[in-house]
Amino acid sequence: MKKIDIIVPCYNEEDSLEIFQRHIEKIFQHVSELEYSLIYVNDGSKDKTLELIKTLCNENKNINYISFARNFGKEAGILAGLSYSTGDYVVVMDADLQHPPELIPRMLKEVEAGYDCCMARRANRKGEGLVRRKLSRLFYRFMNLITSIEVVQGSTDFCLMTRQMVNAVLLLHERERFTKGIFNWVGFNKTYIEYENVERIAGESKWSFKGLFNYAISGITAFSVTPLRMASVIGIAVMFIAFTYALFVFVSALSSDSAKTGYASIIIIMLFLGGMIIFLLGVIGEYLSKIYIEVKGRPAYIIKETSLEIND
Repeated sequence: MKKIDIIVPCYNEEDSLEIFQRHIEKIFQHVSELEYSLIYVNDGSKDKTLELIKTLCNENKNINYISFARNFGKEAGILAGLSYSTGDYVVVMDADLQHPPELIPRMLKEVEAGYDCCMARRANRKGEGLVRRKLSRLFYRFMNLITSIEVVQGSTDFCLMTRQMVNAVLLLHERERFTKGIFNWVGFNKTYIEYENVERIAGESKWSFKGLFNYAISGITAFSVTPLRMASVIGIAVMFIAFTYALFVFVSALSSDSAKTGYASIIIIMLFLGGMIIFLLGVIGEYLSKIYIEVKGRPAYIIKETSLEIND
């Protein structure tokens, strides 16, 4: 009998875990041809999430857990779950039911039909604010414009993969991870299932605008060097503008005795050039910071306790 592992990163999800667990058990009552296993990854929760996971683990032999020493982020949770999964198929999903478990059987059919990965895609962003929706669309367009990978609009981390694809994903060892980009970078045959956006069953979203902004920057810098190339292009453009303006001033001075460079124009040019230099240094600094983090070689996560057998 084949096995499917379901990886569920959790951060302060005590209000939704039991409801989520009931949904999963109900789904797999009708999927008898597969042995399922849940791997909850407690990402340094500050509520009773870990205690509840342990209770569920004691009640159900199909449940295991990994608990981090502190909050390392969702990307680290996904990586840990994938690293310790052993199933023929692996699902990555959230515990708040914004990723409908009812899609798993449909995903499984697509993969068994020959695809290596079936990903869930939101057909809309109903329930989210206008600004957040607009920024999300802008990010996907910009990401696809400047990178060599294609991240489908509305795609999520909710997916079902074959063991072969999971092993390929684990070949990428970077600490600063952008999972959506990694799933696309490794290739393999993918298909998408659309679903209506679902609001959380309990609690609040852990993603703030600051967190989403940092996540977007990580995605861009992880899969594109276009901003660095743009720095060179902008530098050349500014030099051209400066040369053109100098030529204009020189010609004006020859043709008219009254032509003089004004104090205001000099200040404006200095501020423009100074701002441009600071901006370009910021772009370079962003990439240097990623190099600095990777060179230190710190682990993406530290496991404090787990019900799984860990090998050195």
